[in-house]
Amino acid sequence: QVQLVESGGGLVQAGGSLSLSCAASGRILSINNMAWYRQAPGKQRELVAEIARGGSTNYADSVKGRFTVSRDNAKNMVLLQMNSLKPEDTAVYYCYARGIRIGATRWSDYWGQGTQVTVSS
Repeated sequence: QVQLVESGGGLVQAGGSLSLSCAASGRILSINNMAWYRQAPGKQRELVAEIARGGSTNYADSVKGRFTVSRDNAKNMVLLQMNSLKPEDTAVYYCYARGIRIGATRWSDYWGQGTQVTVSS
């Protein structure tokens, strides 16, 4: 099995910064896309930022210019640097990876357990 373990998050005042990291472990053959999603209370889970194995990125309009996603392919890690945080960024943030296990014949979607980010006004 493949596990995604997130770290970071917490409570910060509006205008502040936080960093999230996510490490994939297990019998991993390869990981393609990695991403961060978030889900606020009463809302659907939404894409925040994604990064392909080659480094191309895509951001939600609401975080462009404030958040930066990066990855370390050698360590199977994805990072999210969040600056100029706003109260509306408050949500549970989930790490996502599209990967294939050693010995597997198809790619699968993997999710972290989620980490809370709270931005106070």
